[in-house]
Amino acid sequence: MEIKNKIISVLSWIVILSGFEGYAQSSKQMTSKMITKQNDKYDDEYLVSMLPGFTNHHQNVNGTKLHYVSGGTGSTLILLPGWPQTWWSYHKIMPILAKHHKVIVIDYRGMGSSEKPAGGYSKKNMAGDIASFIRSLGPGKVSVAGHDIGANVAISFAGNYPELTEKLIVLDTQHPEEDFYKLPMLPVGLPVHPWWVAFNQIKDLPENLLEGRFHIVQQWIFDQMLVNKDSISEFDRQVYAKAYETKEAIRASNGWYQAFPEDIQDIKYMKMIEAQTLALGSPNATPMLKASLPNYIRNLQLKEIKNSGHFILEEQPAEVANLISDFLK
Repeated sequence: MEIKNKIISVLSWIVILSGFEGYAQSSKQMTSKMITKQNDKYDDEYLVSMLPGFTNHHQNVNGTKLHYVSGGTGSTLILLPGWPQTWWSYHKIMPILAKHHKVIVIDYRGMGSSEKPAGGYSKKNMAGDIASFIRSLGPGKVSVAGHDIGANVAISFAGNYPELTEKLIVLDTQHPEEDFYKLPMLPVGLPVHPWWVAFNQIKDLPENLLEGRFHIVQQWIFDQMLVNKDSISEFDRQVYAKAYETKEAIRASNGWYQAFPEDIQDIKYMKMIEAQTLALGSPNATPMLKASLPNYIRNLQLKEIKNSGHFILEEQPAEVANLISDFLK
Protein backbone atom coordinates (compact mmCIF):
# COMPACT_ATOMS: atom_id res chain seq x y z
CA MET A 1 0.00 0.00 0.00
CA GLU A 2 2.88 2.34 0.87
CA ILE A 3 4.61 1.65 -2.47
CA LYS A 4 1.33 2.30 -4.29
CA ASN A 5 0.95 5.66 -2.54
CA LYS A 6 4.51 6.63 -3.45
CA ILE A 7 3.92 5.75 -7.11
CA ILE A 8 0.73 7.81 -7.11
CA SER A 9 2.63 10.72 -5.51
CA VAL A 10 5.41 10.58 -8.13
CA LEU A 11 2.92 10.41 -10.97
CA SER A 12 1.05 13.38 -9.49
CA TRP A 13 4.24 15.46 -9.43
CA ILE A 14 5.01 14.50 -13.04
CA VAL A 15 1.56 15.69 -14.06
CA ILE A 16 2.01 18.93 -12.09
CA LEU A 17 5.49 19.59 -13.49
CA SER A 18 4.29 18.82 -17.01
CA GLY A 19 1.59 21.38 -16.46
CA PHE A 20 4.16 23.95 -15.33
CA GLU A 21 6.34 23.17 -18.34
CA GLY A 22 3.38 23.57 -20.65
CA TYR A 23 2.44 26.81 -18.93
CA ALA A 24 6.02 28.09 -19.17
CA GLN A 25 6.16 27.23 -22.86
CA SER A 26 2.78 28.88 -23.44
CA SER A 27 3.89 31.94 -21.44
CA LYS A 28 7.11 32.17 -23.46
CA GLN A 29 5.15 32.03 -26.73
CA MET A 30 2.72 34.69 -25.49
CA THR A 31 5.63 36.94 -24.46
CA SER A 32 7.28 36.47 -27.86
CA LYS A 33 4.03 37.37 -29.61
CA MET A 34 3.61 40.43 -27.40
CA ILE A 35 7.14 41.63 -28.21
CA THR A 36 6.55 41.05 -31.93
CA LYS A 37 3.25 42.94 -31.75
CA GLN A 38 4.96 45.75 -29.83
CA ASN A 39 7.67 46.02 -32.52
CA ASP A 40 5.12 45.88 -35.34
CA LYS A 41 3.79 49.32 -34.44
CA TYR A 42 7.17 50.82 -35.32
CA ASP A 43 7.43 49.02 -38.68
CA ASP A 44 6.94 50.81 -41.99
CA GLU A 45 3.68 49.05 -42.85
CA TYR A 46 2.06 50.14 -39.61
CA LEU A 47 3.44 53.68 -39.84
CA VAL A 48 2.21 54.08 -43.41
CA SER A 49 -1.25 52.87 -42.34
CA MET A 50 -1.42 55.95 -40.11
CA LEU A 51 -1.12 58.21 -43.20
CA PRO A 52 -4.24 57.77 -45.38
CA GLY A 53 -3.47 57.84 -49.09
CA PHE A 54 0.17 56.76 -48.71
CA THR A 55 1.63 53.37 -49.65
CA ASN A 56 4.81 51.46 -48.83
CA HIS A 57 7.33 50.34 -51.51
CA HIS A 58 10.82 49.03 -52.26
CA GLN A 59 12.83 49.39 -55.44
CA ASN A 60 16.24 48.21 -56.61
CA VAL A 61 18.44 51.13 -57.62
CA ASN A 62 22.08 50.75 -58.67
CA GLY A 63 22.24 47.33 -57.01
CA THR A 64 20.76 48.59 -53.72
CA LYS A 65 17.17 48.09 -52.57
CA LEU A 66 15.68 51.40 -51.41
CA HIS A 67 12.58 51.80 -49.29
CA TYR A 68 10.16 54.63 -50.06
CA VAL A 69 6.67 55.85 -49.23
CA SER A 70 4.47 57.63 -51.76
CA GLY A 71 1.11 59.36 -51.95
CA GLY A 72 -0.77 62.25 -53.51
CA THR A 73 -1.14 63.46 -57.08
CA GLY A 74 0.36 66.27 -59.10
CA SER A 75 3.94 67.28 -59.81
CA THR A 76 6.52 65.00 -58.18
CA LEU A 77 8.23 66.09 -54.96
CA ILE A 78 11.05 63.94 -53.59
CA LEU A 79 11.72 64.23 -49.83
CA LEU A 80 15.03 63.08 -48.31
CA PRO A 81 15.37 62.70 -44.50
CA GLY A 82 18.37 63.23 -42.24
CA TRP A 83 20.38 61.70 -39.39
CA PRO A 84 19.39 60.25 -36.94
CA GLN A 85 15.92 59.75 -38.45
CA THR A 86 14.08 58.05 -41.32
CA TRP A 87 11.28 58.87 -43.77
CA TRP A 88 8.98 59.21 -40.73
CA SER A 89 10.53 62.65 -40.02
CA TYR A 90 8.28 64.05 -42.79
CA HIS A 91 5.06 62.47 -41.52
CA LYS A 92 3.62 65.76 -40.21
CA ILE A 93 3.90 67.55 -43.56
CA MET A 94 3.38 64.70 -46.03
CA PRO A 95 -0.47 64.89 -45.97
CA ILE A 96 -0.35 68.67 -46.51
CA LEU A 97 2.04 68.47 -49.46
CA ALA A 98 0.17 65.50 -50.98
CA LYS A 99 -2.86 67.70 -51.63
CA HIS A 100 -1.11 69.17 -54.68
CA HIS A 101 1.90 66.93 -55.32
CA LYS A 102 2.92 63.33 -55.76
CA VAL A 103 5.03 63.03 -52.61
CA ILE A 104 7.78 60.39 -52.47
CA VAL A 105 9.85 60.07 -49.30
CA ILE A 106 12.97 57.95 -49.77
CA ASP A 107 15.10 56.16 -47.20
CA TYR A 108 18.36 56.48 -49.17
CA ARG A 109 21.11 53.87 -48.95
CA GLY A 110 22.00 53.03 -45.37
CA MET A 111 18.78 54.40 -43.86
CA GLY A 112 15.79 52.67 -42.27
CA SER A 113 14.47 49.72 -44.29
CA SER A 114 16.76 50.38 -47.25
CA GLU A 115 19.79 48.18 -47.80
CA LYS A 116 23.07 49.06 -46.15
CA PRO A 117 25.93 48.24 -48.52
CA ALA A 118 29.57 48.48 -47.52
CA GLY A 119 30.17 51.66 -49.51
CA GLY A 120 28.80 54.24 -51.93
CA TYR A 121 28.02 56.90 -49.30
CA SER A 122 29.45 59.95 -51.04
CA LYS A 123 26.64 62.42 -51.61
CA LYS A 124 27.38 62.44 -55.33
CA ASN A 125 26.91 58.68 -55.52
CA MET A 126 23.79 58.82 -53.35
CA ALA A 127 22.46 61.57 -55.63
CA GLY A 128 23.08 59.11 -58.48
CA ASP A 129 20.85 56.60 -56.68
CA ILE A 130 18.09 59.21 -56.52
CA ALA A 131 18.58 60.10 -60.19
CA SER A 132 18.23 56.44 -61.21
CA PHE A 133 15.13 56.15 -59.06
CA ILE A 134 13.58 59.24 -60.68
CA ARG A 135 14.38 58.04 -64.20
CA SER A 136 12.49 54.84 -63.41
CA LEU A 137 9.37 56.97 -62.82
CA GLY A 138 9.40 58.24 -66.39
CA PRO A 139 10.40 61.42 -68.22
CA GLY A 140 10.24 64.84 -66.66
CA LYS A 141 11.78 66.90 -63.88
CA VAL A 142 11.05 66.69 -60.16
CA SER A 143 11.44 68.97 -57.19
CA VAL A 144 13.63 67.65 -54.40
CA ALA A 145 13.84 68.60 -50.73
CA GLY A 146 16.31 67.39 -48.12
CA HIS A 147 16.95 67.84 -44.41
CA ASP A 148 20.35 67.33 -42.72
CA ILE A 149 22.25 64.57 -44.62
CA GLY A 150 19.27 64.56 -46.99
CA ALA A 151 20.03 68.21 -47.76
CA ASN A 152 23.60 67.21 -48.70
CA VAL A 153 22.18 64.66 -51.14
CA ALA A 154 19.52 67.03 -52.51
CA ILE A 155 22.11 69.73 -53.22
CA SER A 156 24.40 67.23 -54.95
CA PHE A 157 21.45 65.95 -56.97
CA ALA A 158 20.52 69.44 -58.19
CA GLY A 159 24.13 70.23 -59.04
CA ASN A 160 24.90 66.99 -60.87
CA TYR A 161 21.50 66.35 -62.48
CA PRO A 162 20.10 69.72 -63.57
CA GLU A 163 18.16 68.00 -66.35
CA LEU A 164 16.10 66.20 -63.66
CA THR A 165 15.71 69.11 -61.24
CA GLU A 166 12.70 71.41 -61.32
CA LYS A 167 13.22 73.10 -57.93
CA LEU A 168 15.44 72.53 -54.89
CA ILE A 169 14.50 72.88 -51.20
CA VAL A 170 17.27 72.90 -48.58
CA LEU A 171 16.24 72.31 -44.96
CA ASP A 172 18.60 73.58 -42.25
CA THR A 173 21.88 72.10 -43.61
CA GLN A 174 24.40 73.06 -46.27
CA HIS A 175 26.60 70.75 -48.36
CA PRO A 176 29.98 69.75 -46.89
CA GLU A 177 32.72 72.11 -48.07
CA GLU A 178 36.17 73.27 -46.93
CA ASP A 179 34.77 75.15 -43.93
CA PHE A 180 33.85 71.79 -42.39
CA TYR A 181 37.53 71.32 -41.60
CA LYS A 182 37.27 74.37 -39.36
CA LEU A 183 34.55 72.95 -37.11
CA PRO A 184 35.89 73.43 -33.57
CA MET A 185 37.13 70.51 -31.50
CA LEU A 186 35.85 72.26 -28.37
CA PRO A 187 32.49 73.97 -27.70
CA VAL A 188 33.84 77.59 -27.74
CA GLY A 189 30.43 79.05 -26.89
CA LEU A 190 28.45 77.29 -29.64
CA PRO A 191 24.77 76.58 -28.84
CA VAL A 192 25.41 72.89 -29.53
CA HIS A 193 28.88 71.47 -30.03
CA PRO A 194 28.72 69.11 -33.11
CA TRP A 195 30.95 66.42 -31.58
CA TRP A 196 29.12 63.67 -33.48
CA VAL A 197 30.52 64.91 -36.82
CA ALA A 198 33.97 63.81 -35.64
CA PHE A 199 32.77 60.75 -33.67
CA ASN A 200 30.90 59.37 -36.69
CA GLN A 201 34.11 59.54 -38.73
CA ILE A 202 35.60 56.74 -36.62
CA LYS A 203 35.33 53.27 -38.13
CA ASP A 204 34.32 50.17 -36.15
CA LEU A 205 34.23 51.77 -32.69
CA PRO A 206 30.80 53.53 -32.72
CA GLU A 207 28.84 50.43 -33.74
CA ASN A 208 30.61 48.33 -31.09
CA LEU A 209 29.93 50.91 -28.41
CA LEU A 210 26.37 51.79 -29.38
CA GLU A 211 24.76 48.55 -30.53
CA GLY A 212 21.45 48.40 -28.68
CA ARG A 213 22.20 51.79 -27.08
CA PHE A 214 21.99 54.20 -29.98
CA HIS A 215 18.74 55.58 -28.57
CA ILE A 216 20.87 57.28 -25.89
CA VAL A 217 22.61 59.34 -28.59
CA GLN A 218 19.31 60.07 -30.33
CA GLN A 219 17.66 61.24 -27.14
CA TRP A 220 20.57 63.59 -26.44
CA ILE A 221 20.56 64.96 -30.00
CA PHE A 222 16.81 65.57 -29.97
CA ASP A 223 16.78 67.16 -26.52
CA GLN A 224 19.73 69.43 -27.28
CA MET A 225 18.56 70.50 -30.74
CA LEU A 226 14.84 71.05 -30.16
CA VAL A 227 13.23 74.17 -28.70
CA ASN A 228 10.08 72.17 -27.96
CA LYS A 229 11.29 68.72 -26.88
CA ASP A 230 7.76 67.29 -27.11
CA SER A 231 7.57 68.00 -30.85
CA ILE A 232 9.35 64.67 -31.41
CA SER A 233 7.11 62.41 -29.36
CA GLU A 234 8.10 59.32 -27.41
CA PHE A 235 6.50 57.22 -30.16
CA ASP A 236 8.58 59.01 -32.82
CA ARG A 237 11.74 58.43 -30.79
CA GLN A 238 10.97 54.72 -30.59
CA VAL A 239 10.56 54.61 -34.38
CA TYR A 240 14.00 56.16 -34.85
CA ALA A 241 15.62 54.05 -32.12
CA LYS A 242 14.41 50.85 -33.79
CA ALA A 243 15.94 52.01 -37.08
CA TYR A 244 19.43 52.69 -35.69
CA GLU A 245 20.09 50.20 -32.86
CA THR A 246 21.94 47.52 -34.88
CA LYS A 247 25.62 47.47 -35.74
CA GLU A 248 24.75 47.42 -39.43
CA ALA A 249 22.57 50.53 -39.16
CA ILE A 250 25.15 52.48 -37.14
CA ARG A 251 27.96 51.49 -39.50
CA ALA A 252 25.94 52.52 -42.58
CA SER A 253 24.75 55.85 -41.17
CA ASN A 254 28.31 56.71 -40.13
CA GLY A 255 29.26 56.06 -43.75
CA TRP A 256 27.41 59.27 -44.65
CA TYR A 257 29.82 61.20 -42.41
CA GLN A 258 32.94 59.25 -43.35
CA ALA A 259 32.36 60.35 -46.96
CA PHE A 260 32.62 64.06 -46.07
CA PRO A 261 36.23 64.43 -47.34
CA GLU A 262 35.09 63.07 -50.72
CA ASP A 263 32.00 65.30 -50.65
CA ILE A 264 34.17 68.37 -49.99
CA GLN A 265 36.20 67.60 -53.09
CA ASP A 266 33.14 66.80 -55.22
CA ILE A 267 31.48 70.16 -54.61
CA LYS A 268 34.56 71.97 -55.91
CA TYR A 269 33.81 70.58 -59.38
CA MET A 270 30.01 70.68 -59.23
CA LYS A 271 28.28 73.07 -61.62
CA MET A 272 26.54 76.12 -60.22
CA ILE A 273 22.94 75.19 -59.39
CA GLU A 274 20.58 77.21 -61.58
CA ALA A 275 17.29 75.75 -60.32
CA GLN A 276 15.09 77.99 -58.20
CA THR A 277 15.99 77.15 -54.60
CA LEU A 278 14.27 77.68 -51.26
CA ALA A 279 16.34 77.31 -48.08
CA LEU A 280 14.62 77.14 -44.70
CA GLY A 281 16.79 77.47 -41.61
CA SER A 282 16.41 77.57 -37.87
CA PRO A 283 17.85 80.68 -36.14
CA ASN A 284 21.11 78.84 -35.39
CA ALA A 285 21.53 77.48 -38.92
CA THR A 286 20.43 80.51 -40.99
CA PRO A 287 23.78 82.39 -40.72
CA MET A 288 25.66 79.29 -41.92
CA LEU A 289 23.24 78.78 -44.81
CA LYS A 290 23.59 82.44 -45.77
CA ALA A 291 27.38 82.13 -45.87
CA SER A 292 27.52 78.78 -47.65
CA LEU A 293 24.66 78.32 -50.13
CA PRO A 294 25.40 81.27 -52.47
CA ASN A 295 28.75 79.63 -53.25
CA TYR A 296 26.98 77.00 -55.34
CA ILE A 297 23.33 78.11 -55.72
CA ARG A 298 22.52 81.07 -57.97
CA ASN A 299 18.75 81.58 -57.54
CA LEU A 300 18.27 81.38 -53.78
CA GLN A 301 15.49 82.38 -51.39
CA LEU A 302 16.45 82.03 -47.73
CA LYS A 303 13.85 82.13 -44.96
CA GLU A 304 14.27 81.70 -41.21
CA ILE A 305 11.96 79.42 -39.21
CA LYS A 306 11.67 81.01 -35.79
CA ASN A 307 11.01 79.19 -32.50
CA SER A 308 12.71 76.08 -33.77
CA GLY A 309 15.87 74.09 -33.43
CA HIS A 310 17.42 71.88 -36.10
CA PHE A 311 14.36 69.66 -36.52
CA ILE A 312 12.16 72.24 -38.22
CA LEU A 313 9.90 69.58 -39.81
CA GLU A 314 8.68 68.52 -36.38
CA GLU A 315 8.75 71.84 -34.53
CA GLN A 316 7.10 74.04 -37.16
CA PRO A 317 5.44 71.64 -39.62
CA ALA A 318 2.60 73.93 -40.72
CA GLU A 319 4.93 76.84 -41.51
CA VAL A 320 7.43 74.61 -43.31
CA ALA A 321 4.69 72.90 -45.34
CA ASN A 322 3.08 76.21 -46.31
CA LEU A 323 6.39 77.77 -47.37
CA ILE A 324 7.23 74.72 -49.49
CA SER A 325 3.73 74.69 -51.03
CA ASP A 326 3.91 78.39 -51.91
CA PHE A 327 7.39 77.96 -53.39
CA LEU A 328 6.29 75.07 -55.60
CA LYS A 329 3.23 76.83 -57.03
